[in-house]
Amino acid sequence: MSGQFQDDLAALVPNLRAFAKSLSGNADYADDLVQETLIKAWKNRNTFAEGSNLKAWLFTILRNTFLSDRRKRKFEVEDPDGILSAKLSTHGEQSGHMDFLDFAQAFGKLPDDQREALILIGAEGFSYEEAALMCGCAVGTIKSRVNRARNKLVEMLDMKEQGVAEDDESQPPSSPRPLTTIF
Repeated sequence: MSGQFQDDLAALVPNLRAFAKSLSGNADYADDLVQETLIKAWKNRNTFAEGSNLKAWLFTILRNTFLSDRRKRKFEVEDPDGILSAKLSTHGEQSGHMDFLDFAQAFGKLPDDQREALILIGAEGFSYEEAALMCGCAVGTIKSRVNRARNKLVEMLDMKEQGVAEDDESQPPSSPRPLTTIF
């Protein structure tokens, strides 16, 4: 079947090309469609029922290939000169790093008990009850420490964002913990 099938495919190439050109309106793209159709037909030659209409089968493959490609391309934009891509921009990644540094600095300024409570609840995911047992205090005390820590962080980070210097900016935080132990 392979030899005859190959000859039959080759004989239909002009018909496929004409059909592809009528669909696409572009000779180069039509050639690409014909090539893709022939590749698909060759790969699936065992599914072709001998004696049936090869031309109709090939035209169906070509048409489906064209429609699939068209669906994919409807979300693409032609930009051969790069004008549109030049207008696109991405923000640098350094702002995230700087935000983290600001957070780490503000976190280091929190009192030890608030920092500990925030780590247990926020970073480690313990419940308030579990954190209270670990710290040896009441649940309400842990909730209060976490609340005060969060509010203080928001306040310090808002001040940093607005460019307002804090009074104790020149003073190093009392016994700051290394970041590896914070997270």
